[in-house]
Amino acid sequence: MARNIDSMKRLINGTFGQIWLDGDKVAESTACQAKISLSKSKVNLCGQFMTDYKSVSGEGTGSITMCHVDSGMLQRLDGMQDGVDRRFTIISSLRDPDSYGAERVALYNVSFDDLTLMDWKAATYREVTAAFTFTRYELLDAIEVQ
Repeated sequence: MARNIDSMKRLINGTFGQIWLDGDKVAESTACQAKISLSKSKVNLCGQFMTDYKSVSGEGTGSITMCHVDSGMLQRLDGMQDGVDRRFTIISSLRDPDSYGAERVALYNVSFDDLTLMDWKAATYREVTAAFTFTRYELLDAIEVQ
């Protein structure tokens, strides 16, 4: 797909990203990442010198970084120490005023890997990174070069 970008102002600035966790805006978020890693098996074919690969499964991982403003994550993950495995939906939106539009991605069956109970130091504001896994994603809105 050949595309022309009319100006570098079209580059998307992460400052305009937003996160919703089960429909609640996470206003204190400062960063978000989600990706899929493929697990592959080696395939060696006769007559082909180079090893090929077959994707056999995938793993969705990610993280949200947030300023510590309230006890929101402690409340959302209440029961973790008792074995409760809460699952969530995360929706990420990214729209720079100079971009060609907005990109929204939904992550489903999100399970947080850990819970930071405390992490602070005098004269320093704190950010907490919450790592997670997910099993499905959906592109809700795509940015199309115009």
